[in-house]
Amino acid sequence: RPQGVGLGAQQRRGGGGRLIMRIATGMRAVVLTVVLAGVAGLGGCVSSKVEQFRSAPRGAAPLVTGDTVVILNRRQHGDRQAEDSFNRCLENKLASQQLPVTPQADLVDALFPWLEPRTAPLSARALPKLLDQPGVADRIRAARVRYMIWIDGESETVDSSGSLSCAAAPGFAGCIGFGMWDKASDYEAEVWDLQSRQLVGKVSARATGTTYIPALIIPIPLVARTEAAACNGVAEQLADLIRPG
Repeated sequence: RPQGVGLGAQQRRGGGGRLIMRIATGMRAVVLTVVLAGVAGLGGCVSSKVEQFRSAPRGAAPLVTGDTVVILNRRQHGDRQAEDSFNRCLENKLASQQLPVTPQADLVDALFPWLEPRTAPLSARALPKLLDQPGVADRIRAARVRYMIWIDGESETVDSSGSLSCAAAPGFAGCIGFGMWDKASDYEAEVWDLQSRQLVGKVSARATGTTYIPALIIPIPLVARTEAAACNGVAEQLADLIRPG
């Protein structure tokens, strides 16, 4: 009997031990999931510099009710062509600061065919020539566009290093390694008053950062959002240029 009791106690202890191990394993899985989710929400380090140059007195040409702002980039493909995503970001940021924005697509349609790729200006310096085209100034007035913001620039990967390998097999898939790349976003915005045909000011921004992807079974990207940082800085300074004093 003592032996039987002893064996029963050992079994109970063993069962409890297995239960504890299952709970502990589950807790590790939960903790690992929480840690991965938290890390995935982080981003790579980004540094940015934004400069503003004002060529007209503050409040010299304020927006009046009904006037709008349009953001335009070069329509031809090539170097220093700002991405459409950057334009949309600026449109959303300016609109969130209570500045009325005319979407670029609406102005392209209103000025057809002058903003098609084959006829559109290649730089902000060509804007006065665009305004001299027959009917262009009248269409702009009809669209109530007061300010045109010309965007030049781009985001690009300037360097990369590291190695990341992934493989898949029945019942298992994973990656191992470490990769990183440096990204730079450089943009310049020129603000033109279409009524006076004068340059109001310029804003330039440069944001740099490094994206990291460590992988031990699951890749965890820590993305450096340089374009977003540049967009935030440019939008803030553009609003300062356009708002009345």
